[in-house]
Amino acid sequence: MSVFGFFKSSSEKPASPSHRPQSAYPATYPTNAGWNAPRSRMHEQALPALEKARGRLVIVGGFFLLLYLYIVYGLFDTMIFNTEADIKNAAPAPVAAALSRGDIVDRNGELLATSLQMASLAADPALVMNDAELIKKLKTVFPDLNGADLLKDIHSKKRFIWVKRNLSPKQQEAVNALGLPGLSFEPEEKRVYPKGSLTAHIIGYNSVDHTGIAGLEKTFDAFLKKKNQSLTLALDIRLQGILRDAMAEGIKNFNAIGGAAIIMDINNGEILSMVSLPDFDPNDINKSNDNQRFNRASLGIYEMGSTFKTFTLAQALDSGAISIANSFDCTHPISIGRFKINDFHPLRRWLNVPEIFLHSSNIGAVQIIEKVGIKAQREFLGKLGLLTQTAIEIPEVGKPMIPQDWQEISMMTVSYGHGISVNAVQLASAAASVLNGGHVVTPTLLKRDPAVELPKVQVISEHASNLMRQLYRIVVTAGTGKSANVPGYVVGGKTGTADKQAGKGYKKDARLASFLAAFPMNDPKYIVFIMIDEPKGNKESYGFATGGWVAAPTVGRVIAQIAPLLGISPVDDNDYSILEKLRLPVAVKGE
Repeated sequence: MSVFGFFKSSSEKPASPSHRPQSAYPATYPTNAGWNAPRSRMHEQALPALEKARGRLVIVGGFFLLLYLYIVYGLFDTMIFNTEADIKNAAPAPVAAALSRGDIVDRNGELLATSLQMASLAADPALVMNDAELIKKLKTVFPDLNGADLLKDIHSKKRFIWVKRNLSPKQQEAVNALGLPGLSFEPEEKRVYPKGSLTAHIIGYNSVDHTGIAGLEKTFDAFLKKKNQSLTLALDIRLQGILRDAMAEGIKNFNAIGGAAIIMDINNGEILSMVSLPDFDPNDINKSNDNQRFNRASLGIYEMGSTFKTFTLAQALDSGAISIANSFDCTHPISIGRFKINDFHPLRRWLNVPEIFLHSSNIGAVQIIEKVGIKAQREFLGKLGLLTQTAIEIPEVGKPMIPQDWQEISMMTVSYGHGISVNAVQLASAAASVLNGGHVVTPTLLKRDPAVELPKVQVISEHASNLMRQLYRIVVTAGTGKSANVPGYVVGGKTGTADKQAGKGYKKDARLASFLAAFPMNDPKYIVFIMIDEPKGNKESYGFATGGWVAAPTVGRVIAQIAPLLGISPVDDNDYSILEKLRLPVAVKGE
């Protein structure tokens, strides 16, 4: 009998009552004509309702048949036709949340720090079914997972624990595929530094809870947490890359332990590049050590050696204590108490002022500062910002070490860069103040608004500043800085070599080799300072590890690459107008 056999047509004859069980009918029920007549009338009356019910059942059955076919088709399509990409796209994504920190960009808008939406893995210990299985399977996704610590957290009474923060999309997909109960993905934010170690000491880094704990991230923590607030730096990432590469090469060539370097706008103090090596990757701060995180450019303070003669001569020339034509007896060392002050390469003759600077004579510098005096020397260095902590915008800034008892011996040693320690940023900004026409420069890591005019505080005269430019140029054309010369860019500079301090004395065979440069000297625009920490002489330097052999050539390579990027057009080095502007008024015997 069919499913719908009960609903037969009225044309069919009903079964004879004689074939039905007798017990189904009452004893008095009629057995012949009396059966057919009432049965037929009842059937005719029920037929429309029965036909309507059968139609409804057909419709419902058809609906369920179509639903079944749809489900089968969906399963078939998923298993056979779906690509790997479709399956990945089906993985759950964290709920979008508002980012809590603004971006940091360089002066040209290049992204240096930003925040991304990420998923972090959490667990509810009360819902974990098998902790051993959970840990075993999670370690297939996170090999570095500390199983002991996680097990301890699972056995705690907490209802929420972190398993792994900031998962990649692949990790999230892999965890989801494990199908482990008790786990959940929580939306979080991750701070990302696209340039990695290239800007590490400037930008700094954040804690896992998005609080700045170093560099600009720390200083501007509150600012960056304001919605839609981004921070624009003076930094030019192109220059940063060039400077870092040149520094790394110099450190490698001379088997040094590190170094620091600065590129600064000579007129407004903007720091276009600041490098400290070794460095670290702020995207993975846990893999760095104290030495890598130490900022040699701003936190490290050092005796800068003969670069300090810049300030000794600038003050003496500006004050009128000496003239450019004066000469001093440099035939013998200077004795003071139990100390003797001598020259690294003594010439044993009288030297005029340009020759003292050119040949970096300590004996000559001491005699010049004696014309100035202790009080005036200290006041001048204070005006240049060399006696107080530099006010740049990162917390990693070292305080200068200055003589506690500034007496005659201190005055003498400070004149050639010993007995006083400053950082690289201080030295560069003080040199900028001397060479830019004589107005004080305040260093900054932030891009200045060109529409805002900076106050100009004169520290030396334009005339004295111009004399210092001439002295800087002759060091490169005829002195210890020849290897820094770049044809067409009128480079000037001053070498510096200083023994490294160790306690109350100095380390044996450990020096800082540096070169302080500016260009173009006929109209200075930029300062470049490079310092190499504990270089060792090599075959190319004939065993020497001084500023002229180590740092000067590195500065030259940097200027050759950055000058075109900075829009400095090359000139003819023999152009009469340039030569006249930088010609010293006295004769000078070079090397």
